[in-house]
Amino acid sequence: MNDITSEDFKRSLNHAFNLFNSQKWYEAHDALEDIWNELDGDERQIIQGILQVSVSQFHLSKGNHNGATILLGEGLGRIKKRSYINLGIDLITFCESLEALLNKLHLNIPLGKNDIPFLNIV
Repeated sequence: MNDITSEDFKRSLNHAFNLFNSQKWYEAHDALEDIWNELDGDERQIIQGILQVSVSQFHLSKGNHNGATILLGEGLGRIKKRSYINLGIDLITFCESLEALLNKLHLNIPLGKNDIPFLNIV
């Protein structure tokens, strides 16, 4: 397992989070997958959840609303159960925004710029 307190790990994580926040969904997916492969336990589940959110946004950008909705729900489920884990981001606010987005997708409500998921780094 990767040492989540190491500077290398923190740099990798921040790089992945910055890609995510820059809406570089495919690149964020790759960076998160590299991190995910090195983890286990709750941290692995959180990274997998964020990875799934990233892929959901990629699907959404290509017009695949069904695929986006499924992956968003799966990712949210993984993260929400573990929102107490500290990975340097505000997981509670992130989950709240994902729930709002998922609700809009289920109800076919048009999405705006404020609906794009964003990781608040703390």
